[in-house]
Amino acid sequence: MSRQLRMVRPDLEDLPELIIPDGYGLRSYMKGDEIHWANIISDSFGGSKRTSEDTRKEIIDRDVFVPDGLFFTTYKDIPVGTACAWRQSIDETEVGYVHMVGVETGHTGHKLGKWVSLAVLYYFRDNGFICSMLDTDDFRIPAIKTYLNLGFIPLYVEETQHTRWKKIFETLNLQFIEHEIEQLQNILTPELWKKTSR
Repeated sequence: MSRQLRMVRPDLEDLPELIIPDGYGLRSYMKGDEIHWANIISDSFGGSKRTSEDTRKEIIDRDVFVPDGLFFTTYKDIPVGTACAWRQSIDETEVGYVHMVGVETGHTGHKLGKWVSLAVLYYFRDNGFICSMLDTDDFRIPAIKTYLNLGFIPLYVEETQHTRWKKIFETLNLQFIEHEIEQLQNILTPELWKKTSR
């Protein structure tokens, strides 16, 4: 089975301004949000319906979870979008992982995925992280476009991914950024490269 696609933002400088659309809000986790996270992820990811218990198992009870790093965009004070500031290990302080970005289908079209992902990037920057990474799937074309617009660059974790990325750029009608992808290893320190490419 092919691995997911990896993307890296090599630094956390020059982040765009975070502008929440009219009628929406942004906040971090509060007790009781377990059911909201489950509803958002069930709606945006599909598959079996998630529950509050799934939220606790997948997010809240994990040792890398920090409440102020789990963000929600809200509509009439109800969470409708989410993204999580995650880490690959409890002692990771350099590479932040943008985790589980989802928006309820009734609220797509407002760039909520962009804003909640950007909130995560601000969190990483403000907490001293150097860069950020994420994993995604070939078919998540709107999400990939958002990540590219936020400064993420593809990183090949398998030889076959060159072809997969080229096809995605064709689908997006964008010029393939082969040079930037090739330069990524030179931009990152050897330690950061090791952490992001494994």
